[in-house]
Amino acid sequence: MVTTQGIPLSRYRASKQMKALNLVSCQSSKYRYRKVNQEYITIPNHLDHQFTVTAPNQVWVGDVTYVWAGHQWMYLAVVIDLFSRKPVGWATSLSPDSRLTDKALMVAYASRYKLKEVMFHSDQGSHYTSRYYRQLLWRINP
Repeated sequence: MVTTQGIPLSRYRASKQMKALNLVSCQSSKYRYRKVNQEYITIPNHLDHQFTVTAPNQVWVGDVTYVWAGHQWMYLAVVIDLFSRKPVGWATSLSPDSRLTDKALMVAYASRYKLKEVMFHSDQGSHYTSRYYRQLLWRINP
């Protein structure tokens, strides 16, 4: 508002003035992601951009996103059957940890009873490359 009236004011000077007047900005602070202390593991890409699938339950894809839930961020993990392009499992959580993706995979597996050799494809984020998640994939899909 000050700059629209022709008075130059940088954000640093505005912050300093606001502090002096005990004013608080209504803009939320930027979310800072935690750094991971584990080594990053690269998993081979067997799908190799071949997204045309001939039958259900051959290839599942997964991803995590966040949605604003009125007063806080919620994280959503989805597992999609690449043949039908429909979700087969999903889970929500207040924190973006590996339990979120584990739960989504277990819901997907429970909804499609007795699967045989499903390929799972993801963006290889930390949720999907964690040791526990890889062991879970090996357990349900030997």
